[in-house]
Amino acid sequence: DGVHRVTVANPRPPPTTMAKPFSLPTLPWPKDALKPNISPETIDFHYGKHHQAYVNKLNDLAAADPAIASKSLEEHIRTSTGVVFNQAAQIWNHTFYWNSLSPSGGGAPTGALADAIDRDFGSFDKFKEQFSAAAAGHFGSGWVWLTVKGGKLSITQTHDAGCPIRDGEIPLLTCDVWEHAYYVDYRNARPEYVKSWWNLVNWEFANKNLAAAQPAARL
Repeated sequence: DGVHRVTVANPRPPPTTMAKPFSLPTLPWPKDALKPNISPETIDFHYGKHHQAYVNKLNDLAAADPAIASKSLEEHIRTSTGVVFNQAAQIWNHTFYWNSLSPSGGGAPTGALADAIDRDFGSFDKFKEQFSAAAAGHFGSGWVWLTVKGGKLSITQTHDAGCPIRDGEIPLLTCDVWEHAYYVDYRNARPEYVKSWWNLVNWEFANKNLAAAQPAARL
């Protein structure tokens, strides 16, 4: 027909973005929900920078070694060492920490956990005193946990990225005592942070963990 036709090639589809094997979990509450005990600024740094950095680093390691992506965080905590263990454990520890906190938390535990604390520590007040002393006095960076160990409740301290599940303990709740958990709000006054932590303790989460632990722990 005398019309010059130009054939336009189909545009190349955008490259497919491969999903990362490890991701930053969503917080269980809005970032301003823990005020005045923990500020949104602390959450921005602690969750948005530090927690995210562990996820990014583990994904970078997995990109270089696909075998890393084939294991769950829990599997890495139990079997990996060095930098892989550190990143995996810190991702898991932080997620557990966020769930150990609740804007409607605090007070004293109820139900089976309250009974177990009375049985193994004598009273809630005695438990609170021992846990606070461990958290405030922990040397350097790390975590303080309420765990099930040998069929009883135990206060366990771990250093750096340490996680009790590596040693066969079952965590019920945790307090992060790395400086980045509290320095924005409390500077170097860790005991003040620990005092505020008690206002946020998610006893419902701890009770659920205890209920899940009981068949294995023979409580």
